[in-house]
Amino acid sequence: MAQWDRLRQLSATYLQQLNELYDRDGLPMDVRHYLSAWIEKQEWQRAARDYDVAMVLYQVLLENLDIQHSRFVQEESFLQQHNIRRYKQSFQRHQDEPCVLASTIQWFLDKEKEILNSAELSEQVQLLQVEQEAMETTCQQELQRKMAGLRNDVQCLEHAIICLEEQQDEFDFKYQTHKMEAVTDEAQKNERMKMFQSLINKLNDYRKNTLADLNKLLDRAEDLINLLVRKELVDWQRRQQKSCIGAPDNVCLDQLEKWFTCVAVCLFQVREFLNKLDELVGKMSYENDPIKAQKPALNNRTDALLKDLLKRLLVKFAELNHSMKVKVSMSREAPQIKGYRRFNVLGTATKDLNMAESLSGGMVADFRHLSLKEQKSGGGGKGISEISLSVTEELHIIYFNTVFDLKGFSVELQASSLPVVIISNSSQQQSAWASILWFNMLSLDPKDVMFFGTVPAAPWPQFGEMLSWQFLSATKRGLDDDQRKMIAHKLFGKQQNYDICQVTWSKFSKENGPDTFWVWFDGILVMVKTYLENIWREGLIMGFVSRGKEKLLLKKKKRGTFLLRFSESVVGGITFSWVEMDSTGLTFFISQYIQHQLKLFYYSFYFITLVSSSLILGEPDIKTVQPFTKTDLCQIPFHEIIRNFQILEAENIPESPLLFLYPDTPKDEAFGKWYNGKTGADNPYMKYIKTKLMFVSKENSLEARSPMSCDMTQGDCLEPMNGLYGEAAEQEDEPRLLQSQLETFQDPMLSSSLPLDDDGLLYMSFTDSDFIQQPDQFLTDFNNLLAPSLLPAQTCGGIFQ
Repeated sequence: MAQWDRLRQLSATYLQQLNELYDRDGLPMDVRHYLSAWIEKQEWQRAARDYDVAMVLYQVLLENLDIQHSRFVQEESFLQQHNIRRYKQSFQRHQDEPCVLASTIQWFLDKEKEILNSAELSEQVQLLQVEQEAMETTCQQELQRKMAGLRNDVQCLEHAIICLEEQQDEFDFKYQTHKMEAVTDEAQKNERMKMFQSLINKLNDYRKNTLADLNKLLDRAEDLINLLVRKELVDWQRRQQKSCIGAPDNVCLDQLEKWFTCVAVCLFQVREFLNKLDELVGKMSYENDPIKAQKPALNNRTDALLKDLLKRLLVKFAELNHSMKVKVSMSREAPQIKGYRRFNVLGTATKDLNMAESLSGGMVADFRHLSLKEQKSGGGGKGISEISLSVTEELHIIYFNTVFDLKGFSVELQASSLPVVIISNSSQQQSAWASILWFNMLSLDPKDVMFFGTVPAAPWPQFGEMLSWQFLSATKRGLDDDQRKMIAHKLFGKQQNYDICQVTWSKFSKENGPDTFWVWFDGILVMVKTYLENIWREGLIMGFVSRGKEKLLLKKKKRGTFLLRFSESVVGGITFSWVEMDSTGLTFFISQYIQHQLKLFYYSFYFITLVSSSLILGEPDIKTVQPFTKTDLCQIPFHEIIRNFQILEAENIPESPLLFLYPDTPKDEAFGKWYNGKTGADNPYMKYIKTKLMFVSKENSLEARSPMSCDMTQGDCLEPMNGLYGEAAEQEDEPRLLQSQLETFQDPMLSSSLPLDDDGLLYMSFTDSDFIQQPDQFLTDFNNLLAPSLLPAQTCGGIFQ
């Protein structure tokens, strides 16, 4: 494309620079325009150094101006003839210094290139600003070019109408002069009449051409509006829907606002052009005047395009300062569904739009203290559908109505919200948000209030992405591929390709029973946002990992390696599992018992044998604690629990089994920056950590039902929810052996037998002083229990919390 043509298509900012450049006298813009092709082909830089070349170009330049002048004479363009003569006289001053003229023209061409380079660089910078605005697509780049073309057409049309007015004024001047001369010679009169008829014919042709240009301009505007309204705005609305449910999509309206405003400004200029044509027709008209015939249709078409553009509420006019009122209301055309609720808006439902509360320069109205009142139900009737929707599946739309009025053009405007769910109790909030998630994830029609009448299933790729958005919007960190794959495995079982799997609405949030998938997932989300955001954002929580996968990851790691995962059975729970290599097979109590009994000779052989056989079985042992929930986390930060977590090993020495965060990060390196500055007894959280004793056990039989249990997932079953503070993991040993021996144990410090749960786990609460004050009596009674039974080794461990 020629350099001059590229310049004419630049945005208004750079066209202004071009106009300022040609305000200088060295090279008139008319000459640059009419001789653009010839000027760009010449070697002006060489001519600036070579007198002979410069003189040749100088002479050719004057010849081209003569040719252009002749064209204007044929077209009888009086003003252009005058201008060209004046420009030629100006150039003739360089007859003795043609190199200076060549240098001047080269300077103008270089300055044009600077403007073009600046415009291209600005466009490239905008393309690279990925974080602030979306990468421009090929369609958007094409739209930018068409927008520049529209602005150029408007400028050309403005110039054409000025020329049309000049031609009409020229004809009127000559005709009025002729009438004042009162020519009596018939031959001369006839000659003049032929001349006037020729002028009228040319004026008529110019009017037709101007109207044709107007139609072409409106065609271009209509094409742009279709792109903006049917493509760009629809894409933005889809991004808005996804953004409402956490997607990091760009929903900035600045670029759309610029495009819409640009087209609207051009259309208002077209209305001014049409008014100018009215004015010209008022001064002079004739039979079969094309303006009279075509203008009404052009007016109607322009107004229709403006209405289609303005009702999107994205046009910004600086001069729009008249009062505009907006009224809020609920949909009056509710779907004909049995039991579907209808509402009235109570309170001040009409307010003035103003710019005072706007951060973007737009006009806003802030509605507060509004309430909704349910209308009395009219019962059934003809046309009422029998579709059954729950309260949280009812979708309602809020409408805002106003009237736009500018430069004599008025149009009623309406905006609407995305569908909302109206609840009457906070207990419905979780289910209501599930409906909003499902609708905005899947619906391509933002006004489809009947969506849940025939609700579609969600393809796994969309569903998994939506789940990730929830974490991303709440904590600035989404789910990685492994976490999403684990969730997919729990939902669909083991599959070769999860992309073809679908999640139904009923499985997501509507299954019978309170513990649906969404309840479980939302519980985790709330817990992480409230208590664990810092360590989640750092990627320290593996989170969504199955127990089977957990074992595969940990069994090859060194002793003390642990990972953090979310409970699959306790809503809003988090637990940790670690590798324990020292499988002595004894509980904390048995360890105390061994220390006591090894002093007795007749037991020494048995216990040496017992310990030796256990050490032979020293394979990696994965231990897990019962989930911590908000009950715990609201008192003790989770990183402090990890920091101070200990179990009693041999010699009754407290030791932390948590040494390395998976895969091999030292615990203090991973969590140290959040530790409380005080240590030991000065740590304010130690009083919580030291008050409870719980057991870490492994029981195959302790499986509990959950929202992601076997019948739902077709995969691994889930972890149990048993005990006061312990979450059981799997174990190959028999769980009932210990119970059979403990059922007869009577503690002299208690009024009855020790408490046993249904699965044989022993849970007791002691303070540190209890262990110090009563060890001998306790071990004596424990000895009475265990000595006759020759109890097989069991793997358990006591921990303080």
